Amino acid sequence: MSRVSLRLRSVAAATLGILLAVVVVGAGVDVLVSRHLHRSFDHTLHERAVEVAQLAASAPAVLTAPGALDSPLGGTQLSVEVVDRRGRIVARSLSLGGGVLPAKRLLEQAIAHGRSSYAGLEAGNEDLRAYTAPLAEVGGPAAGGAVIVAGSTHDLRETLASLHLFVLVAGLAASALGAIAVAILMTRALRPLGELAESAADIERTGDPRRRLPQPAARDEVGTLAATLNEMLASLERARDNERRFLADASHELRTPLTALRGNVDYLARHGATPELVAELEADAERLARLADDLLALSREESAGEPTEVIRLDELARAASGSRVGPGTMEPVAVRGDRAALERALANLVRNAELYGPEGGRITVAAEQKNGVARLSVADEGAGLAPGEAEQAFGRFWRGAAGKPGSGLGLAIVRATAERHGGRAFAKGSRFTIELPALEALACDADLEDVPASPGRPFTPG
Repeated sequence: MSRVSLRLRSVAAATLGILLAVVVVGAGVDVLVSRHLHRSFDHTLHERAVEVAQLAASAPAVLTAPGALDSPLGGTQLSVEVVDRRGRIVARSLSLGGGVLPAKRLLEQAIAHGRSSYAGLEAGNEDLRAYTAPLAEVGGPAAGGAVIVAGSTHDLRETLASLHLFVLVAGLAASALGAIAVAILMTRALRPLGELAESAADIERTGDPRRRLPQPAARDEVGTLAATLNEMLASLERARDNERRFLADASHELRTPLTALRGNVDYLARHGATPELVAELEADAERLARLADDLLALSREESAGEPTEVIRLDELARAASGSRVGPGTMEPVAVRGDRAALERALANLVRNAELYGPEGGRITVAAEQKNGVARLSVADEGAGLAPGEAEQAFGRFWRGAAGKPGSGLGLAIVRATAERHGGRAFAKGSRFTIELPALEALACDADLEDVPASPGRPFTPG
């Protein structure tokens, strides 16, 4: 299938639109001018009939004088016949020569019914327009008789034909000029798009994610498109950087347990198994399994779809209670989410508090709601994060200055889960919080009766 360019389609559409507009306007002008010319011609015929009738009433002898009825009215040559009440011609124009107007029936009707009328006639090869009226109706003698005035419509038709030609030529000229103007405007308007396309192709060819498209100076749709595409390129660059950093960190994190595992296996092959060696092998295997699980969980969170299940956060918080974990503020609050993902995120927060909080200290889990925002938080009794560590803590493979054990992906999974649910995760001191959009219909105890609670199940953090 051949592709027609946007410029050509725009020019064709504009030309067609101009042609349609010219046709509509031309048709309207033609109707109005034609109606005006016909009315003007009919008025001329009527005026001539009135003059002849008045002449018949005031000076009938002059009426029959040779050439009396041949003077043109307003430059229009008209033919006139006057008949008595028996239909006999009493006066006629010399321009008729030896012939008569083919209007016997019209004259008889005017005499018999006393009504005037307009009609078209044919005299040889000539088209005529005729006006017939009783003499008495147009100011003539009351004795009866009728008058008919006829004129050629040749000039009228010529005028209308000239008008049609003018409208046609004007329409074609307007369409051509419009097409040229649209082509020029479209060329100028599409030039920035062409430059964007060339720049995008060059970026694709070089594969350099740091390059950006040129930003037009004009703040129009093209400028908005360029800004949006540059934001997309920046997002892709960040994603690529994150992927590279993630692969580098993952390879580094996997290298340590794999090296230890390889050394222990080598020692096992040379010296045999000991309880201490078996314990180290189990620890290495567990660390690798936990790291693989966290990597898989993080990957799933970053690619999962929109959650739809109704989840009671207060029940999740109660289910997290343990020997060191106790409930804090427990308000009835629900969100639309993924239960397994939220349980894992809460378990990661609790495990983080166990690792970084004081040994034997109490951990508090709370669920509350304020201004349509649901909060699920975990706090310990430790000193908390340093001011500059709050944002870093949710990055991948972050373990803090103390270098605590673990995969370093727990808080990254928490952030990914919160963002997938349309919320956010943040830390302030020793309190780590997940904020999610709350279901307003479940904001009070009375509303909770209408929505069944999600089946809770106790879980062990970590």
